Amino acid sequence: MRPFVHCIAKPINSIRFLLALLPLMLYSSFAMAQEHVPEPAVNIGDTSFLDGVGGPGLLTETIGDAMHSTEIVDGAGQKVSGTGQVNSTSSLTHVAWLSESRLLGAWYGVEIVVTAAHVDAGRDMAAGGFGDLTVSPLVLQWGQKKVGPINLDQRLVFDFGLPVGKYSPKADVNLSSHAYMANPHYDLTVLPFKRVETSWRIHCLRSSENRNPPLSFGARSIQAGQAIHLNGTISYQLTKHLWIGSNGYYLKQISDPKINGINISNSPEQVGAIGPGMVWNHGEWSFYVNGYHEFGAENRPTGNKVVLRLERVFGNKKKGT
Repeated sequence: MRPFVHCIAKPINSIRFLLALLPLMLYSSFAMAQEHVPEPAVNIGDTSFLDGVGGPGLLTETIGDAMHSTEIVDGAGQKVSGTGQVNSTSSLTHVAWLSESRLLGAWYGVEIVVTAAHVDAGRDMAAGGFGDLTVSPLVLQWGQKKVGPINLDQRLVFDFGLPVGKYSPKADVNLSSHAYMANPHYDLTVLPFKRVETSWRIHCLRSSENRNPPLSFGARSIQAGQAIHLNGTISYQLTKHLWIGSNGYYLKQISDPKINGINISNSPEQVGAIGPGMVWNHGEWSFYVNGYHEFGAENRPTGNKVVLRLERVFGNKKKGT
């Protein structure tokens, strides 16, 4: 594996790619009443510190995610009458591989993400099982570059979501969007000073039509609007193996959703979040803890989220430890 940077005593050598975890999918009477088609479940807050760092090898990891949404809000950010709390837990298995060979100056590879979740929306609305599958046929990871005193690590990933998760048009809560998804992203880690890093992951999101939508919509087809979403961090290396700092995420719908092919205006969706986090690493192992408090939500559940992630890397020992 490729060593990290000179200032880190014990490098974190890994391939950190998309973790398309699902907070939840709520295609319910709430969505119909608000004439809003929810965005599919995506990576908001599930990747964090040192995100752009990577090198040839194999990565495996397991993520546990818990979300407690205290309310569901409308397009004005006000609580939707008749809705209550939503609790969800999910697990994710992620496998990624990068070749020693290069394309456009970058190591190239592939990845796959398998998800499972349980969602309890109260009033006998609950669902559990497998979610949608995320695959990337092309990952491009560039080696670390130095721009003046600053070290840069960057990656470009072409991710696609496959609607294989548990779904029924008769259900109030689904674990699948029942639509295909393109979700490419650019990841960047910057080390401006010794022991300081900031990482950013910027996604574009586009979904296909769902031609068998939940019955609550009373429609032939629905399609979520296009969106952008990002994760960001800043942290400090407190000890040889420990980084602590702040992490956040933001999602913003940038085009109107559609019902029966007709644009639904004034139906925004967005959410932001911030909180504390840490990563501990030793050798080929890394353990992440991230907490988030959401704010500024529109047309979605909102609350608090905790992410735990355990990562193991198998790499080329000739490139470092």
